[in-house]
Amino acid sequence: MILKKILQPFYTAYVLATFVASLIIAFPFFLIIGSFDTAGARKIITSIVQYWAKGWLFLVGMPIKPSGIFPKQKKFVIVANHISYLDTVNIYAAIPEYFRTLAKKEMVKIPVFGFVYKQLAILVDRSSAESRSKSMRLMWRQLRQECHILIFPEGGFNETDQTMEKFYDGAFRLAINAQTPILPLVFPDTVRRWYHGSWWKLWPGKNRAVFLHPVYVNGLTIEDLPELKEKVRQAMTEKLEELKEG
Repeated sequence: MILKKILQPFYTAYVLATFVASLIIAFPFFLIIGSFDTAGARKIITSIVQYWAKGWLFLVGMPIKPSGIFPKQKKFVIVANHISYLDTVNIYAAIPEYFRTLAKKEMVKIPVFGFVYKQLAILVDRSSAESRSKSMRLMWRQLRQECHILIFPEGGFNETDQTMEKFYDGAFRLAINAQTPILPLVFPDTVRRWYHGSWWKLWPGKNRAVFLHPVYVNGLTIEDLPELKEKVRQAMTEKLEELKEG
């Protein structure tokens, strides 16, 4: 324990330095490709980030270890738990296909990272009903025409003492409206790797990503949303509890 306290600041500095350095090196490529603003360009950027995420996680001692099945030839509304800064990297290392994620508009204000993330995400201003409505329409079109959509249904970091915080409706409303199945994804270890409440305390170790069985929404209507939301939350909570001591 004493050794960990001594080494942790050096490890944290190493992780942050490699993250920033690799982002700066890759930025010119993202700038050139992102200038096209097409589905093909976004797909290329996503592919680059997916390879980078796997490599960087391995380099810092947190290699991703996916398990479960990611079904092919289907589009999904992917939902994942959110308790760590590492989750944003893990989704790209874990998900093997092209997807876009819903993200807070404020993310684009982060230098360099914000520009890259803008190419990957669908941005929303949660304080604006118009922005929320616009993002929902865009996600619906993306599901129909382009790619999977990933949403953190807790809305932000889980800051409660519960395994999972209360879910927002957005992911489930989208799945029902688009009649697209939901694919739950859980990260049981990120809270111990890089907890959001202590961003300066990182530590290497196992980093699992577990896909649960898809939840199909065929024939469901908006009236079924509360039951669907609770069904998915319960399944994810039970899996996280099961994996907690693993």
